[in-house]
Amino acid sequence: MNSMMALVKNETIKMIKKKRFYVILLVLLVLVPMFSYAQLRAAEDKRSKFGTDWRREVQQAITDNQNSLGSDRVPEEWKKYRQIYIQQMKYYLEQDVNPRQPGAVAFTKEFLDNAATLFIPLLIMGIGSDIISSERTSGTIKMLLTRPIRRWKVLMSKLITLLMFVSLIVVSTFVVCYLVSGLFFGYKGFNLPVFTGFKLQGADVDISGVHAVPQWKYILMQMGLIWFVSTIVAMLAFMVSVLVRSTAASIVIMMAALIAGNILTNLASAWTSAKYLFMVNLGLTQYLAGTPAPIEGMTLGFSLAVLAAWGFVSLIVSFLVFTKQDIMN
Repeated sequence: MNSMMALVKNETIKMIKKKRFYVILLVLLVLVPMFSYAQLRAAEDKRSKFGTDWRREVQQAITDNQNSLGSDRVPEEWKKYRQIYIQQMKYYLEQDVNPRQPGAVAFTKEFLDNAATLFIPLLIMGIGSDIISSERTSGTIKMLLTRPIRRWKVLMSKLITLLMFVSLIVVSTFVVCYLVSGLFFGYKGFNLPVFTGFKLQGADVDISGVHAVPQWKYILMQMGLIWFVSTIVAMLAFMVSVLVRSTAASIVIMMAALIAGNILTNLASAWTSAKYLFMVNLGLTQYLAGTPAPIEGMTLGFSLAVLAAWGFVSLIVSFLVFTKQDIMN
């Protein structure tokens, strides 16, 4: 146990010296104010048009979407999304709850929803894709393996350190979003209600299981799902770093996989077998929000199982390859 703690401490120091985490914080500190300002301008435009009557704003959005359903220019898949959106907005009107209440908490919730499938996984990939391959390039992995320490312990220490930084990135994303956006929208809103539990059946919405939760609890659920997604992405990046000797190649492979998954999510509705790809299952938060799954039949349980299987296999491959391959030459 003491040797493992010493290895984890050593890996943590090396991760800090790389300064990747500080770069990630800098990216968040640059982008979040930009998104917050854009959201503020959009809110001001709507306020100038509708005043403080949020019900009129939501009703106008419902009317616009209903009018678009009769257009031949709108693809059928988009019409399905709009029909679901109309039913959900009508439910918010019936319950007298503003779905677009401005505030730092609401902005953070929306940001996490949009960042869960690509932005946050790319941040995770930035620290995980070269955790092994970079040490091969510099030669430090050979020095480490000359010590009387089992290889699996060396690899386990790197994995533990990686997962620690994954957790830190997820928490930092929330903290930066909340603190920065609060400068624009104020810091209130943790107890405002959000509806979850919408069950989708084609273009129909079953509201029998819908219930209200405060925004703080909804964000906790979001962060839990995002942490799980980030962990799986980190494990896959970890495997690629073990399999590929080149740092650049490992980063390109993971980046290509994540971007391809984002494209597939929008195009793969007719390719049912794509639901077994990890990239298509990254949007776990969409199940909380009641957004249609990329492929008919996908559920939260299914996506969790698929991602868990990918993560388990990636760990098996990582440890088998690392403990047997010739790294010293």
